[in-house]
Amino acid sequence: MAEALGITTSVIAVIDLSAKVASRCSEYYANIKNARDDIERLQREAQGLKATLERVHSLCDGPNGVRLHDSQSLREGVEDCQKQLAQLQAKLKPRTTNKLMSRYGIRALRWPLKSNEVDRIMEKLGNCKNNISFSLQVDQEVQILNIHQKIVLDKLRSADNAAFDSHDEEHNARCYQGTRAELLRQIYSWASDRGSERIFWLNGMAGTGKSTISRTVAQNFADKGELGASFFFKRGEGDRGHAGMFFATIATQLVQKLPCLAPHVQNTIEADPGISRKALKQQFDALVLQPLGKIRTDPQKSSSIVIVVDALDECDREEDVRTIIRLFSQVKHIASAQLKFFLTSRPELPIRLGFEDIRGKYERLVLHQIPEPIVKEDISSFLEHELATIREDYNKSVTQNRQLPADWPGHTTVQSLVGMAIPLFIFATTVCRFINDRKCGQPKDQLAKVLKYQSRSQASKLDATYLPVLDQLLVGVTISERRGLVEDFQQAVGSIVILASPLSATSLDRLLGVPEGTVDSRTDLLHSVLSIPSRPDHPIRLLHLSFRDFLVDTEKRETNPFWVDEKDAHNKLATRCLKLLSTGENLKKDICNLRTPERPRADVDKQTIASHLPSDIQYACQYWVYHLKESGSIIYDDDQVHNFLKCHFLHWLESLSFIGRLRESIGMVDNLMAIIDVCHSLISTASIY
Repeated sequence: MAEALGITTSVIAVIDLSAKVASRCSEYYANIKNARDDIERLQREAQGLKATLERVHSLCDGPNGVRLHDSQSLREGVEDCQKQLAQLQAKLKPRTTNKLMSRYGIRALRWPLKSNEVDRIMEKLGNCKNNISFSLQVDQEVQILNIHQKIVLDKLRSADNAAFDSHDEEHNARCYQGTRAELLRQIYSWASDRGSERIFWLNGMAGTGKSTISRTVAQNFADKGELGASFFFKRGEGDRGHAGMFFATIATQLVQKLPCLAPHVQNTIEADPGISRKALKQQFDALVLQPLGKIRTDPQKSSSIVIVVDALDECDREEDVRTIIRLFSQVKHIASAQLKFFLTSRPELPIRLGFEDIRGKYERLVLHQIPEPIVKEDISSFLEHELATIREDYNKSVTQNRQLPADWPGHTTVQSLVGMAIPLFIFATTVCRFINDRKCGQPKDQLAKVLKYQSRSQASKLDATYLPVLDQLLVGVTISERRGLVEDFQQAVGSIVILASPLSATSLDRLLGVPEGTVDSRTDLLHSVLSIPSRPDHPIRLLHLSFRDFLVDTEKRETNPFWVDEKDAHNKLATRCLKLLSTGENLKKDICNLRTPERPRADVDKQTIASHLPSDIQYACQYWVYHLKESGSIIYDDDQVHNFLKCHFLHWLESLSFIGRLRESIGMVDNLMAIIDVCHSLISTASIY
């Protein structure tokens, strides 16, 4: 018992020491300019060490923590860490005389360490952290909690790439250093204040930088060990576009963050294997709240756990959004943690109503109401940095006579761009990508194209953001060629912006029934608005949802030559999906040639499934009903839909089973039933089943 108390006491002492070191570094960073890189490195290392030790503390308090107390290697690692941090704390104690401090205050601080000393300290602290992490892996995760975690992770389906640090989000922007400073300070202050509301709602119109702020905030909380989970909704990204897997994904990440949750979540799943398909309230209570309430910790030492949810407006069911807001607002006190929720969205009516329902139970900040001088300064800093980088990279790649001047593009030009951008950060980022796109032209020529839109009367800031990119597609073409080019654009790009889940160029070629390479060639000049991978078998993605908004805006039907008729595009995709599924042997009995119908789906390897059901076929199986519904079409006797169901209904269900989407077929059939022309059609429920 004494040994158990000893290691717990040591762990708490190290957490306290690392927090003090990080705090001291913050103090130095705010008041000293000549050693900021060293200070920031040391602060980051201290925060990482704190996060590691908080994890140790959580494991020690878990149901299997007793075995950690017997770990000699862990005890030695923690004691060594305590020793190193105590020495560092002593070195960081201000050496300035009382006389100077009383006269100049905190400005009299002097950074006491040289760079080589920081290097040695970083190495020692890194070794401490590695030794502790290794001890945890050997003594706890491998032996005990890994088993619980693996069971949970195997049984809970989560949305792919929904977390802020997923591969899909890896290259998306964070706040440029020095920008959004006051806003970020408010958010971090809210998170650390035990008396603040549980919900912080950051809202702003399209393009004001909400997701960039979310990624920055999530990274900061993760660095401090305070991030419980993150979910970035994204329309057109499959399971990230709805709330079906929202709480299961949150629970999965919480189990990875707090291994001591795993046994409790496992018990929930075993008691109710279908919990992840239940109503959102049941999922939230059973997978998140109840497990968190069962963790045994000292209430005085409970830490903050922040769940970051970005782009609530991109969740496709308004009722689900309001339910999520209501559930978060009803969270009572949890002894094990200060659970808080950071949410972002556009200020759309259903979301405003959802927050109106919980009036007084949240804090709010409206991005587009931030004073213009602050936004102007932030956008200016971003543009100056990005354009300087473009200039340097360009000059490295060309001969001296083609290089841009050292002061390019100049203060006046930057301020002109700032004026065009305010308050949209998406304008600044899109313009920089456009200027840097060498396929379209040299930077100075690209910049000139953008500035042409400065004097135009703009019905929308999005016009100035996206028209320079699109108008270049029409340069030098005749009127007859223009018509064909626009149709090609609407077929390829119009499909990309309304897809329910991203497809590669190769898969989209097959889905649209066009020659291989067609989509690639039609998107060659659109790298500043689309994320186009170097490999044609990797998915093309929207860089920002506002590009979709711009193309399908019905008010721009007469003014935007690239306008996309959303319902017509859905109808064409539904037609193409059904044609693809009805062609040849794309769908048939025993599609994977198993010849053993009793064989469990879990025993069929992914390679076999992918070889018989390539991504375009999988997409068509999963989303033809969605596109049909969104097109506003009606099902009649002997039309394409009716004939497909008569021939391939069971083949379709078999394929859905292989790709793990069979349970969604019930909702699809319900949607089909809802759009049958019951007055003139002989199709009945029996004919569909």
